[in-house]
Amino acid sequence: MQNSLRWGKGFFSNTFNIFSDDQLIGELKDRTFSQTATGEIDGLKYIFKTKGCFNQTTEIFDATDGKLLGVITYNGWMTKATMLISNKTINWQYDNLWCTKWSVFDSEGVMIKYSGSSSKGQIDSNTDDALLLLSGLFVTNYYWQMTIVVLVAVFVPVFIAIK
Repeated sequence: MQNSLRWGKGFFSNTFNIFSDDQLIGELKDRTFSQTATGEIDGLKYIFKTKGCFNQTTEIFDATDGKLLGVITYNGWMTKATMLISNKTINWQYDNLWCTKWSVFDSEGVMIKYSGSSSKGQIDSNTDDALLLLSGLFVTNYYWQMTIVVLVAVFVPVFIAIK
């Protein structure tokens, strides 16, 4: 089964809206630089909680009963991640140098391909797994936020030193 979805996010918005055709079917809502995000697709609700300081991981919970569903582990170069969901290893990676294409896949092949910028994009999937769809967007948003943190950490001291 092949699904084609769109997602959109305002420039200063913390919410990814997910559309099938022109109908809103879900969202991923992040509190900027918070350790928690929530996601929902077709009534299925999830909570993403990030833990740690330098070697962070994210736990994924069912928002209804609080059951732990999976864990996301990030690599240090911010180009890959590993998700362990229902005792199954699923990989996330950027597919191009510009970080505008990424995919979620397991040992059986590509499951979900994403493309887009910081404000809109496309999702092409051969699964209708809501948790995987949201997790792919969550990891991307996590890496975009970490990139901003690194840039601020590098350039603020430079600007202060120039004055």
